[in-house]
Amino acid sequence: MPLEADVLAAFPAEVQIPARLVADSVAASSEASPRVLVVLDDDPTGTQSVANLPVLTRWEVADFAWAFAYEVDGQRQRAVYVLTNTRSLDPAEAAYRNEEIVRNALAAAAATAGTDEGALRLSFVSRSDSTLRGHYPLEPDVIAATVTAVNGEATDGVVIVPAFPDAGRVTIGGVHYMRGTGADAGTLTPVAETEFARDASFGFANSEMAKYVEEKSQGRFAADSVIVLDLNIIRAGAAAGDPAISAKAIADAIESATDSTPIVADIVTENDFRALALGLEEAESRGKKLLYRVGPPFVRGRIGQEVRTALTSEEAYEGNTPSEAGGLIVVGSHVGVTTRQLNALTEQHSAARIVEIDVEKLLGDNAGEYLDETVGTVVAALHEGDVIVHTSRLLIRTDDAAESLRIARTVSAAVVAVVNRTLKTFPPRFVIAKGGITSSDVAAHGLEIRHAIVRGPMLPGIVSLWEPVDGPAKGIPYIVFAGNVGDDQSLADVTRKLSSTF
Repeated sequence: MPLEADVLAAFPAEVQIPARLVADSVAASSEASPRVLVVLDDDPTGTQSVANLPVLTRWEVADFAWAFAYEVDGQRQRAVYVLTNTRSLDPAEAAYRNEEIVRNALAAAAATAGTDEGALRLSFVSRSDSTLRGHYPLEPDVIAATVTAVNGEATDGVVIVPAFPDAGRVTIGGVHYMRGTGADAGTLTPVAETEFARDASFGFANSEMAKYVEEKSQGRFAADSVIVLDLNIIRAGAAAGDPAISAKAIADAIESATDSTPIVADIVTENDFRALALGLEEAESRGKKLLYRVGPPFVRGRIGQEVRTALTSEEAYEGNTPSEAGGLIVVGSHVGVTTRQLNALTEQHSAARIVEIDVEKLLGDNAGEYLDETVGTVVAALHEGDVIVHTSRLLIRTDDAAESLRIARTVSAAVVAVVNRTLKTFPPRFVIAKGGITSSDVAAHGLEIRHAIVRGPMLPGIVSLWEPVDGPAKGIPYIVFAGNVGDDQSLADVTRKLSSTF
């Protein structure tokens, strides 16, 4: 494994860029016609890097109207998240959902034409996994085609930015890496050599992003046709300490993009995100029409939002009175780090009741009866304190991708049923959902959240708190915790902040 310092030695130092510089640039470009990023988030964990933004789990025109009207300190927000959950869908379902969301968003934006500010301009972000899992290139393809069908606007380039430095994912020299932890701190592992590349539904073989694009597009985009914005371009202004030089270099490099040309960006730091944002602003001011396929922190950098410090225990409950019930921690992810986090939590939180959902029983003939028993156990335990509900750690594998998704859906539906029936019987103090598909289904169906506000992170940059603003879970802190982020103690750390018994 290469050392990060050695890989970075070939490139310039980062350019120091305050978030305000990006925010001012975005504001200036929105003066004549306000612009909003519509983020189609293929699981809810994409919100973990932002704060005070609206999030939808439904996408009717009226839902977008609510989100577009949401203001903080009298200002309309620059981005809206839509929880698509498409990573749990097959390609045809994912395509249909992307198209439906884009059409409804554009319709809602068109309806703002008579307002004082004028009609909203929308830019679309296809938010996916920082370890490269998900429906690519299908989702940006569908978004681009739908925009063209609705308003005739063609997409020049698809900007691909999977980096997530807060969680140890960085792109250097066009290669996507995972940072080592513990004894391996300081090292980089190409992402194709990690467990994520062996995903049953979305596996891949290439860490070099241009080759990844060629692999996933089945040769439609050759590797040598991909524009790579490496750190020499992102940090072009380093010698002069001038972000404008970087912005121009990025816009110049994108100039040739046409017909959805893939554009890959190196990112190692928050300053790199901000440099990229300024460059994209410059490119769009020249007339380039861009879509984005990104990891979680891109939106924060793109709109010039400051990095939000982690919420305190008091901030997590601000404006709401916490219930006397225990909290509900739901764990569905099966990646190695989740299992280690679960083990650490159960070892340290001796007061918590542990309820395992046996996946084999869920797939058996008496699944309904088994679910009834599980709900009864959880509700009784919540009267005494926190409850940790997790699926059995034995992952049932199949070589059939469709069958893998079917099993995942069956398990997720059971988890949702447990959460929903528990909520309506004895509402918990808080809910933590661990895992992308798990947290999506728990939000939309288990807690019946339709509209929520992302308040900010529970841990720096990697775990977000949603405040539901409607439905039976209104006022209950909901913690969205990706399966593949954090160290072994992270789940325990978040639970400790929220619990009254830990």
